[in-house]
Amino acid sequence: MGADASQDGQDRIAALEELILTRLDDDKAQDVVFIDLKGKSAVADGLIVASGRSHRHVGAMADHLLRTLKDEGYGKVRVEGLPHCDWVLIDTGDVIVHLFRPEVRTFYNIEKIWAVDSPHRTPAAQ
Repeated sequence: MGADASQDGQDRIAALEELILTRLDDDKAQDVVFIDLKGKSAVADGLIVASGRSHRHVGAMADHLLRTLKDEGYGKVRVEGLPHCDWVLIDTGDVIVHLFRPEVRTFYNIEKIWAVDSPHRTPAAQ
């Protein structure tokens, strides 16, 4: 892959991250965290974790995000957890989004798996 193609890929991923973070902000997601995984994991380039206030809020955020991704041409995403909306995982391939109810997020504490105190973790507040 040439330098231009590599830069185009990085720009595309950055645009995807920004799209997701903006949508979550618009939907009043709580405690949004972005973890940069570039060069650290083959799973994805970025991980976004956010909380919703209730099952309904988590479900609405997931639905809105899925519609936005489809409208912007990212239609082939994988989704898990939508029927219950305790923990919804949206995998775009380059960025993985975890949407939780607060108590479920506390129980699983997935940020700790990705070394939350590491320098690559940043609050997603804008």
